Amino acid sequence: MKKNILSIFMSLFLLCGINAQNIVKGVVADSDSENPLASVLVSVINTNYNQETGSDGVFVIKSIPNGTYILEVKLLGYETQNFPIELNGKTIDLGSILLYKDITVDQDLSLITITDDELNDDASAADNISGLLQASRDLYLRTAAYEFSSSFFRIKGLDSENGKVLINGLDMNKLYSGRPQWSNWGGLNDVLRNQEFSNGLTPSAYTFGGVLGSTNINVRAAEQRAGTRVSYSSSNRSYAHRLMVTHSSGLSQDGWAYTVAASRRSALEGFVDGTSYNAISMFASVEKKFNEKHSINFTSISAFNRRGKSAPQTQEVFDLKGIAYNSYWGYQNGQMRNSRIKEVFEPILMLNHYWTLSDKTSINTNVSYQFGRTGNSRIDNNGTRVDGTAVDGNGNPYIVNLGASNPDPTYYQKLPSYGLRQGYSNIYGIQQNFLNDGQLDWNSLYNANLNPANGGNSSYVLYEDRNDDKQLTINSILAHEVSDNVTINGRLQYTQLKSENFAEVIDLLGGTGYLDADSFADTFDEKQNDLLNPLNVVGEGDKFKYNFDLNSSVIDGFVQGQFKYNKVDFYLAANVSRTTHQREGLFQNGGFADNSLGKSDELSFSNYGAKGGFTYKFTGRHLLDFNAGYLTKAPNLRNSFSNSRENNSTVDNLTSEKVLATDISYIFRGPIIQAKLTGYYIKSQDATEISFFFADGIGGDNTAFVQEVLSGIDKKNFGAEFGIEAQVTPTIKLKAAGNIGQYTYDNNPNLYLTTENNTRSQEAGFVDGRKDFGEANLKNYKLAAGPQTAYSVGFEYRDPDYWFVGATANFFDNVYVDIAPLTRTSNFADDGGVPFNDYDEDIARELLQQEKFDNYMVVNMIGGKSWKIGNQYISLFASIGNIFNTEYKSGGFEQGRNANYRELKADKELDTPVFGNKYWFGRGTNYFLNLSYRF
Repeated sequence: MKKNILSIFMSLFLLCGINAQNIVKGVVADSDSENPLASVLVSVINTNYNQETGSDGVFVIKSIPNGTYILEVKLLGYETQNFPIELNGKTIDLGSILLYKDITVDQDLSLITITDDELNDDASAADNISGLLQASRDLYLRTAAYEFSSSFFRIKGLDSENGKVLINGLDMNKLYSGRPQWSNWGGLNDVLRNQEFSNGLTPSAYTFGGVLGSTNINVRAAEQRAGTRVSYSSSNRSYAHRLMVTHSSGLSQDGWAYTVAASRRSALEGFVDGTSYNAISMFASVEKKFNEKHSINFTSISAFNRRGKSAPQTQEVFDLKGIAYNSYWGYQNGQMRNSRIKEVFEPILMLNHYWTLSDKTSINTNVSYQFGRTGNSRIDNNGTRVDGTAVDGNGNPYIVNLGASNPDPTYYQKLPSYGLRQGYSNIYGIQQNFLNDGQLDWNSLYNANLNPANGGNSSYVLYEDRNDDKQLTINSILAHEVSDNVTINGRLQYTQLKSENFAEVIDLLGGTGYLDADSFADTFDEKQNDLLNPLNVVGEGDKFKYNFDLNSSVIDGFVQGQFKYNKVDFYLAANVSRTTHQREGLFQNGGFADNSLGKSDELSFSNYGAKGGFTYKFTGRHLLDFNAGYLTKAPNLRNSFSNSRENNSTVDNLTSEKVLATDISYIFRGPIIQAKLTGYYIKSQDATEISFFFADGIGGDNTAFVQEVLSGIDKKNFGAEFGIEAQVTPTIKLKAAGNIGQYTYDNNPNLYLTTENNTRSQEAGFVDGRKDFGEANLKNYKLAAGPQTAYSVGFEYRDPDYWFVGATANFFDNVYVDIAPLTRTSNFADDGGVPFNDYDEDIARELLQQEKFDNYMVVNMIGGKSWKIGNQYISLFASIGNIFNTEYKSGGFEQGRNANYRELKADKELDTPVFGNKYWFGRGTNYFLNLSYRF
C-alpha cells in the first residue's frame, strides 16, 4: 500500500514537473519595419492561457498542460496568425513572428474624416470624440466614435475638454477653452495613425489625463510606416474633394528618417447650403538617431482651414426651408458668399529629444511653439456718423445711427410668426418672400453703404473676431522600469500663452470708412469703443470695437506607478499644477472707462489630482476593472472674465472645479464572444459658464444685451456602457453597443448679469452694470449633452478575398434642449420689483418644462475592397450615412430673450412662437468614398 501511494505521489510530482516545463515563447514584430509590437494578444485557443506582449514584443506563456493546441497571435489592424503546437514537457521557441498589415482594415475610418466632418466647436463641445477614441480597440468606444458622433453624442455626457490630446507627448488642449482644436492638424490622417489611447482614468505614460482619458499621437519620423501613400476622397458632408499624399523614408543605415505629407480639401458647399470648405495641410518630420541612446526629431505641422458656418434655426424656419437651409449666405454677383467664415491657421513647430539612459530608464524632453490666428467673420450693423450740425450740452458732436436694420433673413421681424403676432395683413406675402429667397441680400448692404447721406461711412461692415495666439510648451517625461512588475512614470511641463484678441475690419462693403462708436450708449464718452482714439474712422485691416491681450501660464507635474502581477494589475497616480490668468486692455472702453485699460488682477489657482485603479484577472477570460479619481481644474480663460471684450472684471468668487469620477467594468474575452459592461459615476462641482444674449423682460419690460454668469454649478453624470461582439463564423461578426445615462444639474447655482452702465440698465435695476438674481432653479434639469441613451446593432462580413461589408442600426433617445437659466430665476415672476399679478404656478411650470426631442434611428453602411499587387496595395472604401434620410434634431437651445413669465407666456401662446427654441439638425443621407494606393 505504501509503495502504491509513493508511486502515485512520484508520478504526480513528475507530471507536474513535466507540465511546468511546457513553455511557449517568441517575439512579435511588424512585417514592414520589423519593429517589435506591443499589446499583441497571444492566446492558447480553448484555454485560459494568454498574454499580451510588452514594448519589446516578447511573450512567454508557461505551465501549459501537455497536449496539442492552436496558438493565436492577434492585434487589431494586422492579420491574425495561428500556429499548431504540440507540448510534451518542452520549450517551444517560435522565434520572430512577423505580423502583416490587414489590408482590409487599411481604410479611411480615420479620426480626421469624422472630426473635420463635425467641426462645430462654436456650438458643440462634442466635436472630436471620434478623434479621441479612434485609437481604442474597445468596441463601445469605437461605436461611439464612428456611429454616434454625427448625433453630437458625448461619452459619459462630458465635454471634450475632459479628454487630453497630445502629439509626441506635448499637450494640444487650448488654454482658452480646454478643448483640443483638431483643425490644427486636420487632413494629415496617414501620419496620425500611431496612437496610444488611455480610456477614462486608466494610466498613460505621458500625462495624468482627464476623466475621458488621453490620446498621444506619435509622429516620429522613424516610427512611420515606410513607403508612399496617395489617396483621393469624395463626400457630400463637409468637403467634396480631398487629395492626400504621404511619403516616409524609414530609418536609414546612417540613422536618418523623414516623413512628408500634404493634403487639400475643398467644397463650394457641403451638405448644408453655403458651407464652403477650403483646407490645405502640410507636414514634415525629420529624425536623427545618433546611437542607441540618443535620437532627435523635428516636426512641423501647418494646417490652414477656412470653412463657412451654418446657423441653428427655429422650428418655423425648418418647416419652411428644410434641414439644409442656412441663413448666413446669399448671392453676390452670382456667386455664393457666406458672411460667417471660420478661418484657422496655427502652425506647430516641435522638437523632441529621446534619451535611453538604460534598458530600464528613458527620458523624453520636448519643446513646441504654436503661433497663428483664428478668425470668425460676421456682419456689424451698428454704422454711425458724426452730425456736424449740432453738439450736445458738453460741446461734443452728436453721433447718429445710420439706421441699419439686422440683415439676417431669419431675424424675427422678417418671419411670418412676427407678422401674425403684430396682426399684419400680408402674412402670405411674407411667407412667400421667405420661401422664394430667404437668403442674405448682399446688394442691399452695398446700396445702404453708398447712400450719400452717410458721408461715406458704412452702415454695414464685414469684420472678423480674431485671436492671435503664441504658445510655448516645454516638458520632460520620465519612464523607469523598477522591475518586471513595477514601472514609474513622471512628467514636468510648463506652458505659456499670449493671446491677442481684437476685431478687424475685412470689408467696408462699398463704404469708405466705419465710425468706431456704439450708437446704443447714452453719452458721447460711453459711445467710444476707445477713449484714447475717439471718433476713430477705421478702414479695412484696422482694429476696432475691442482690443485686449490674455496671458496665461501653467506649470504642472505628475507621477505614476504601475504594478503588474499574475492575478492583479494596479496603478496609483497624482498631479499638481499652478495656473495664472490675466487680461490686459489695450482700448479704453467708454462704457467702462475706469476698468478696461491696462492689466486686470492676476488670477491664480493651485490644483491637484489623485487616481488609482486595478484589474483583477479571475481567469484569462474573466476580468474586473475598477478606476477612481478626484481632481480639481482651474477655470479656463473663457470662463474667468465676465466680459473680456470690454473690461477687466473677473467672475465673482471664481474657484477651481472639483471632479469625482469612478467606473467599474466586467470584461469577458472568449474565443468567439468578447464583451464589456461598464458602470460609471461622475460628480463635478463649482463650474462656471458665461453666456451672451439679448434679453427682453429684465426687471419688468426692460431690454438689454447681457453677459450671464452662472457660477457654482454642480453636475451629476452616471450610467452604464456596454459592447459585445461575436465572431459567429470566420467571416461574419455580429456586434452591439450602447449607453444608458442620466446627466443632470445637481444644484441651484448662482446667476448674475452684467451689461453697460447706462440709463436702460439702471431702469432694469442694474447697479454699476451688474444685477444679482440669486439662485437659478436648475437642479434635476437635464444637461444638453447629446443623446443620453444610444444603442447600436450591426454586422460585418469580411471575405477571404479582401472585401467587406457592414451595416449598423443606431437608436437615440433622451435628447434635451439646453435650457435658459435666467428664466429659472426670481426675474421670471418679477414685474419691475413686484410679482406679476397674473402669475399662475401651473402655467409657469408648463412654460419652464424642458423640451425633450423625439427619439430616432439612423442606419449606416460601410464596404470596401483591397488588392495586394506585389508590395503595392490598393484600397477602396465607401460609407453611406443615414440611408433612410431620417430627419432629426441633434441639439438645440432655448432663446433667453423671453426672460419673464409674461413675455414667455405670450410667445408660447402663439401657434408659431416668435422666439422659439433654436435647433441643429442632423444630416440626411450622406456618403464618403475613398480610394488609396500604397507602395
